Amino acid sequence: MNQTINKEVQFQNLGLIDYKTAWDYQESLLADIVALKIRNRGLPPEQQEPTPNHLLFCQHPHVYTLGKSGHEDNLLVPAEELGRLGATYYKINRGGDITYHGPGQLVGYPILDLDNFFTDIHRYMRLLEEAVIRTLAEYGLRAGRVEGVGSDRLTGVWLSDDHGGPRKICAMGVKASRWVTMHGFALNVNPDLTYFNHIVPCGISDKAVTSMQQELGRSVPMDEVASRLRHHLAGLFEMKLLDVRPV
Repeated sequence: MNQTINKEVQFQNLGLIDYKTAWDYQESLLADIVALKIRNRGLPPEQQEPTPNHLLFCQHPHVYTLGKSGHEDNLLVPAEELGRLGATYYKINRGGDITYHGPGQLVGYPILDLDNFFTDIHRYMRLLEEAVIRTLAEYGLRAGRVEGVGSDRLTGVWLSDDHGGPRKICAMGVKASRWVTMHGFALNVNPDLTYFNHIVPCGISDKAVTSMQQELGRSVPMDEVASRLRHHLAGLFEMKLLDVRPV
């Protein structure tokens, strides 16, 4: 597909935002980009408009989300108990199984037209992981990836050392339509990890979940982590981030 390459990415920090509100916003941004790509297909290259890209950072109130390949029995509490926990629950259209989002967790939603970067979902996922790995390294945390059974790998970012087995610190799940991405990653900075006790995180029952706070023994400033993660995403994707006011 011929199109004008645009590596500018509009960055918005949405703060603490309801999960469904953020999901609907992602869907609207993706739909606008896809509609523009379809319009461009009928035009000569000189008349095509460059497609925009977006990066959203936020936190969510307590919520459990189940990916399209997930299993409902990985939610370990009855639905009627969620209200007592102050949590909501959504079945959503990303890949992966069940996960938790809540305050103290840095959630990132890249809505990128990969035609502006590279059309390779596996490379896209590995670069998201790498940005998190480099961010954690700045705090002295040695993070990496974990191979799954056979050729399957466990998506996300993990910590592992002589003091324990692999511990997931960042979950990932994405969707792409016509090479436009949505959903993304959730990095555990200072969340209440007890909320993970109510699910089988990502459908993996034999590995623990951790956070930067738990590993470092102190609370970590969210704005500081967000700034460092932004920097690594921009470098790895060779993107130019433009700060815009949330709508």
